[in-house]
Amino acid sequence: MHTIVVDLGYGDAGKGTVVDRLCVPRPGAAPVSAVIRFNGGAQAAHNVVTTDGRHHTFAQFGSGTFSGIPTHLSRLMMVDPAALATEARHLASLGVPDPLALLTVDRRARLTTPYHAAANRARERARGTARHGSCGMGIGETAAYALAHPADAPTAGDCTSRTALRRKLTLLRDRLTAAVGPLDAPPVDACTAAFTAFADHVTLVDESHLPGLLRRGPAVFEGAQGVLLDEWHGFHPYTTWSTTTFDGAETLLAEAGRPHTALRLGVVRTYTTRHGPGPLVTEDPALAAALPEPHNGHGRWQGGFRAGHFDAPAHAYAVAACGGVDGLAVTHLDAPARHPALRLARGYRTPDGPMDRIPAARPGDLRRQQALTERLLTARPDRWQTPGSDPRDWTDALSDALSAPVLLTSCGPTAADKTGPPDGPSTTWPVSAGRATAGQPGSRSRCPETSPA
Repeated sequence: MHTIVVDLGYGDAGKGTVVDRLCVPRPGAAPVSAVIRFNGGAQAAHNVVTTDGRHHTFAQFGSGTFSGIPTHLSRLMMVDPAALATEARHLASLGVPDPLALLTVDRRARLTTPYHAAANRARERARGTARHGSCGMGIGETAAYALAHPADAPTAGDCTSRTALRRKLTLLRDRLTAAVGPLDAPPVDACTAAFTAFADHVTLVDESHLPGLLRRGPAVFEGAQGVLLDEWHGFHPYTTWSTTTFDGAETLLAEAGRPHTALRLGVVRTYTTRHGPGPLVTEDPALAAALPEPHNGHGRWQGGFRAGHFDAPAHAYAVAACGGVDGLAVTHLDAPARHPALRLARGYRTPDGPMDRIPAARPGDLRRQQALTERLLTARPDRWQTPGSDPRDWTDALSDALSAPVLLTSCGPTAADKTGPPDGPSTTWPVSAGRATAGQPGSRSRCPETSPA
């Protein structure tokens, strides 16, 4: 069985460390065939720390790279060749031999270029105090340009033709310049040369590659960002131009002739965080000092890293919005011991009255989502629950709040700090591929004293 890993928050819940754990070889278990990226692009920041102390923030490479697991960048990815080259150099410096040899890229994947990034930053600067919290890396510009000009949007496959690529990059630069003004970006000829060199160092593949990859063994689909930032289900306008639910991975599985063959694993941490502006109903500024984040901080474009108590209505909304989960991976289970006042909000108080759940709706109505955002910005947490410092009580509480079993727990940054999935001869998880129901028991694992993840 394949596994899809999706963040049920605003990002930063620990997808990378969970994928790293899933990719570590286990006795009797079939080795993971590949990590498949299915949304977003170079804006991802999935932190992995190895037991020997190496640390890498995975952006486009899959978080199983330290275990030697290949990465496939699917047609749904937005590929940034310049950022990819930088990431490959860092992985090589950490002892990964020839990282680009572990990579395949679908020719249909859209390219993110310096022109997209420059336009993205220009628009965000123009918003002034009304910034959306963009990563400033051109992801939204890449998606928007591809929607507006599908035939002219550059793809990874275009990197094999200098003439075609140069034409598309020139059109892109000129159109974005007309929209936002002069772009702080390299000349077209320099970009063309760099991108054609990229094509010489990676393996570009067509649509026949993914079905073969899935036949070799279980794959891990690694999502980016979080469901509460989803382009349709997130709290508009503080969202991403990406589908952050399970939908992209399910689409790829269906295209490969293997629909409904993956377990859907939702990742949450014991407290809710987000970067930059937008709703965070349970925000508590004291948590940032009490639970410092070694790999998260203020971003020039995203803004500050914010922390709040576990927001059960928001995460339950994420479960509903993405069509349900088969199980949960819970990270930062050592945090309650370090900050015993950590707790869960099971509802909100709003000017319109109590609000115990956030209603999910069919995607497509951004006006509805913006109205929901405005209501959440006035909401205050209510119906508090304090599980205490025992990780077992937290997994029970989160399982109950989100009506799903806890299948994997994390008490620290390395794979050794994780409990689950089970070892043994089975290549499947302990539940069938179907949405979990309320009342299933959570994990009863206990965490050692260790650092957060």
